[in-house]
Amino acid sequence: TVTYDGQQEPGRASGDFIRGIGVRFTVPLRDESYDRHIRLGGEGTGMLREAVKGITGLRRDPGTSVQAAQFAGEKLPDPATWDQRVTTRLQYIPEWGDYTLSQLSADGFALRKRTKKGYGWIGAGGGRRASGFGYVGGVGGGLSFGLRDFWEKHPAQLDIRDAHTDAAEVTLWLWSPEAQPMDLRFYHDGMGQDTFPEQLEGLNITYEDYEPEFGTPYGIARTSELLFWANESTPSAEKLAQQVEAVRILPQLAAPPKQLIGAKVFGPGLFSAPDRSTPAKAKIEDHLDFLFTYYKDQVEMRRWYGFWDYGDIMHTYDTVRHQWRYDVGGYAWDNSELSPDLWLWYAYLRSGRADIFRFAEAMTRHTGEVDVYHLGKWAGLGTRHGVQHWADSAKQQRIANTTYRRYYYFLTADERVGDLMHANVDSDETFLVLDPIRKIRTEPYTPDRHALSIGFGTDWSGLVSAWLTEWERRGPKWEKAKARVLSTMETIAAQPNGFVQGTGLYDLDTGKFAIAEEPVVGVSHLSAVFGLNELCAELIDLVDMPAFDEAYYDYCRYFNATKAEQAARYGSNFGSLILFQGHSRLDAYAAVQTGDDKLADRAWDKFYRSDGYQESAPWKTEKVTGPTALVAGSEATWVSTNDTALYGLAAIENLALLGHRMP
Repeated sequence: TVTYDGQQEPGRASGDFIRGIGVRFTVPLRDESYDRHIRLGGEGTGMLREAVKGITGLRRDPGTSVQAAQFAGEKLPDPATWDQRVTTRLQYIPEWGDYTLSQLSADGFALRKRTKKGYGWIGAGGGRRASGFGYVGGVGGGLSFGLRDFWEKHPAQLDIRDAHTDAAEVTLWLWSPEAQPMDLRFYHDGMGQDTFPEQLEGLNITYEDYEPEFGTPYGIARTSELLFWANESTPSAEKLAQQVEAVRILPQLAAPPKQLIGAKVFGPGLFSAPDRSTPAKAKIEDHLDFLFTYYKDQVEMRRWYGFWDYGDIMHTYDTVRHQWRYDVGGYAWDNSELSPDLWLWYAYLRSGRADIFRFAEAMTRHTGEVDVYHLGKWAGLGTRHGVQHWADSAKQQRIANTTYRRYYYFLTADERVGDLMHANVDSDETFLVLDPIRKIRTEPYTPDRHALSIGFGTDWSGLVSAWLTEWERRGPKWEKAKARVLSTMETIAAQPNGFVQGTGLYDLDTGKFAIAEEPVVGVSHLSAVFGLNELCAELIDLVDMPAFDEAYYDYCRYFNATKAEQAARYGSNFGSLILFQGHSRLDAYAAVQTGDDKLADRAWDKFYRSDGYQESAPWKTEKVTGPTALVAGSEATWVSTNDTALYGLAAIENLALLGHRMP
């Protein structure tokens, strides 16, 4: 894991520009140079298979069996048994001690070699996407090594040096020194946005929430996975192919969906197996498949690859340019906005599809590290969607949300993700440092340890997921975490308007929200779309607290209600809201929990006849080619990632909860 702790001044050439990041080690070599072997993975299971001193292709033939043995990596017979025209001239055959395979883009790698330092390089081939695998050793033993997501997280490189000596040096470059130095400077000069009103004006045109000095990469991180095999001899071609395959696609133990559904893992009944038993169900299943396939294809077409980018997707499409808005403020990288991570994990849990798992895995790795700060004053906060993953000035809990990591952790026991979740246990402290709504707050407010303004939606859902997970794992702070889960649940339920109150003043020492004196309506369309429903379903299943249950059911009942119904219950309506299709899953959940048939009917009504994706949408892609687009491929101009995440989650949860009540 690499955590960036450098400084780069926008507009200046000075700063901490990283030329390369690598892991280097040595491999002892004791065999004769004609019994030492180099293997470097190319396309698929393709491989460069050479000896440090090659005895094939010479003007004189040492013998067919000798040549075949060297190519196979087997120990050669005594040179005294070879054709002596070769044996007596072995000293004149070059020893190739240095090899380099560099993958500087997602579309090409190059291989070269030389005899030793100070002498010229010779091209040894190339291709499109290398596996990131290598081997150096001899018939007496050697080491295989690999770097996962080698081409996907370019620029990457494998170096072997001094294989003609008694110790070869190997470097797995996570950032190739042959690429441009790592440049993480902010991408514009601020354009005069020096005050909050000016920044809000900028937000109104590019959707970017800019603030000076906030677009810093200080504290972001990236984890790379390296694999090693100690071999007693140079592996056979078949064995090498198995090792290459493990680097490309690491084997993963997995429970089948039926087992996961039966165990009610991650709460009661929010996902069920795909079901095409009726035309209506089949149509939704087709739509879900279409959306995943489209994003999978867009990653490839748009080349959403690279060390810092791989795993993320884009937010919104530019229909005029036939291009995702990669360069337009808050419309570019998605950074978990409205929970595409959750959509992917639920899609995997119900289907068991390996391609969905790998897609979700890459997103979890990315969003948990690149989109979140791990050092400095903002450690524990994530960055809102933008042109760079760290560019936006909205640093909030909703992006650092542990909910997005839990699925991968409990399915794999990945300890890096476990560490990330543990690090979030004390992230309530970050509200002392930064007020999430500082630019739009109208009333006087100064963060205070005993009166921190924390929202019950995007803020609390991120905090409580970290506490719940620490409690479940019995982590070092599990008792504190358990107390925080219970105390915040109790004091949200005790508010005059429960969840509808919207926000409360939180005491860092007691872990409780102060009970407001007056009822307030503070509902946002964003409150429940960063994992709140999924977390509350688990909490209600795990914790016996009827008052909390009712407070949450009430929120579910009234978000999609009419303004008159809202006003009758709370004294005023919830104002202008959106994202009703995504919130239909709240209707479905509360309908099942309370037995309310009207809520069940409303769930499907809002799913089919509100905002978001409609049945009347094209549900297909159109081909695009040059000169319209940079590369040939497909587009669906009506697709946006916000709608995709919300439709995906609503469809999956509504089918699981109310599939038997579809209109």
